[in-house]
Amino acid sequence: MKKRMALGLKLMLVLSLVMSLLSACGMPSVQDTYPLESVSGSGNTTSYVYRAADRSVPEVAQELSEERRPDQISAENEERMFLVYQDQYYHLQQDPNKKEDTLIEVDSKEYVRQNYDSSFLQGYLTATLIGNLFDSFGGSGYGKYRGYTDRDTYKPNQGTYRAPTSSDKKAAPPITVDRKGSITRRGGDTDTSVGSGGGLFSRKKEPSTGTVERNKSGGLFDSPKSSYKKPKTRVGGGRIKRRR
Repeated sequence: MKKRMALGLKLMLVLSLVMSLLSACGMPSVQDTYPLESVSGSGNTTSYVYRAADRSVPEVAQELSEERRPDQISAENEERMFLVYQDQYYHLQQDPNKKEDTLIEVDSKEYVRQNYDSSFLQGYLTATLIGNLFDSFGGSGYGKYRGYTDRDTYKPNQGTYRAPTSSDKKAAPPITVDRKGSITRRGGDTDTSVGSGGGLFSRKKEPSTGTVERNKSGGLFDSPKSSYKKPKTRVGGGRIKRRR
């Protein structure tokens, strides 16, 4: 009977250990993934729209730029901001129907070329970037598109938005942010964001301070206390024989 009880306890301990390991492996990381809401286009001309619930446009821009610093970022704005990476344009927009949410539109570079008008982007991006982007189009894009929130008025040329399918979700660019911990950047205290004036993403320098505590005797490494006694050793008896 006792053996059975001991065996049962051991099995319970093993099962609890396994369950704890599995739960640790299956727990979500500190990164939160925004849900995919709409998809448009195909191939290298795509647009994916995510929803950041209860997050303002500047908050989302801050989070995304801290995780992956953009090549260019527009000035802080409550309604609309742009983050530009090498091959992607992040168009952050306040949802007009739910102002506490932010819509994150991730457009491929080709999608921007095919749909946006350069005159609309001039208020958010540098002239050099716009010129390079639309250089093959003679300085202007093919469309008058102004973002997902204005899709009913300024329709994109490359298809219409639709609910994402399972394959769309697998192919969609991941949008993740780390909302825990702190981020330390190297470099100066100036900001390179477009039109921001260093307000949203400025880097603050904080002087590092510290103290070294010394004990009352005045030294960092004092000698051992005088009360310290060396261990006693005993010399055993015996004779040493030498070979002849």
